[in-house]
Amino acid sequence: MADTDMAQVMDAIQDADFPATKDQLVAVAQAADARDQVLQTLQALPPVEYDNREDVARSVRLPVDSDLDHSKAQRNDQLRGGGKHGLSGHLRDVPKPPVEEELSRRPRSSGGEP
Repeated sequence: MADTDMAQVMDAIQDADFPATKDQLVAVAQAADARDQVLQTLQALPPVEYDNREDVARSVRLPVDSDLDHSKAQRNDQLRGGGKHGLSGHLRDVPKPPVEEELSRRPRSSGGEP
């Protein structure tokens, strides 16, 4: 799935009527002659009803770190950040935790001193 991007997935479901289930989205993409990788991406969606294209975009599993450079703590915050039950939170924007923010501002020393 690494060679599939969000634009290809959204293009494949452009004719979908919402709300739509995962199976309906896959059928729309098949009718649009979507690439196999796009179909596999859609088949990997959680089996919930999607209200709109944004719900689909939030749930598509592309390599998480390909779009965002978040720490493990930030990725955990993304998953705790609410949203529709069953949908992935990997695209939610979250701030750095205060400790990480402070550490990123500090110059690194080359010796053993703090």
